Amino acid sequence: MARYIGPKSRIARRFGEPIFGPDKVLNKRNYAPGQHGVNRRKKNSEYGMQLQEKQKAKYTYGVLEKQFRLMFEQASRKKGITGEILLQLLESRLDNIVYRLGIAPTRAAARQLVSHKHIVVDGKVVNIPSYSVKPGQVVAVREKSKSLEVIENSLRGFNHQKYGWLEWNEQEKSGKYVNIPVREDIPENIKEQLIVELYSK
Repeated sequence: MARYIGPKSRIARRFGEPIFGPDKVLNKRNYAPGQHGVNRRKKNSEYGMQLQEKQKAKYTYGVLEKQFRLMFEQASRKKGITGEILLQLLESRLDNIVYRLGIAPTRAAARQLVSHKHIVVDGKVVNIPSYSVKPGQVVAVREKSKSLEVIENSLRGFNHQKYGWLEWNEQEKSGKYVNIPVREDIPENIKEQLIVELYSK
């Protein structure tokens, strides 16, 4: 499946936020990319702001347009606040859980670990990054992959108390998805209501 593989700093500068993690380029040039980025003072329309939030969410979680739309439709069919449910569905993706557990330093790296069959769910190899993890399931590093340098480096010094909806087992290098996080527990700076308004037009 196609995905964005261009310069991530350019995307981060467009939103003015380090959506892919710490970014030295963004720190140096915290203005929009392009020839007129420094002097850009364009006032965004209501539609423009809604579109920007959708794009930010897509890039943050590494989801393409069609997949994102399907997730929104799935969220809108469930009972509750659609925007919050959408973020919960995104947080429940296997690549995101691997990232939140500290097994990978970025979501892109987590996606690669999953695709290359380094991750198991309830003891079975799952190589689909968009796989929806259910509360109670255990996500772990495959036995023969535990000594991988990228995994060891990522786990070193990682604070596993950061997310209350995940329980980490250091000895097994595994994490249990305890419960679906509420909005207050999701740290992403995304105004999900604007996304709902965009798709509701």
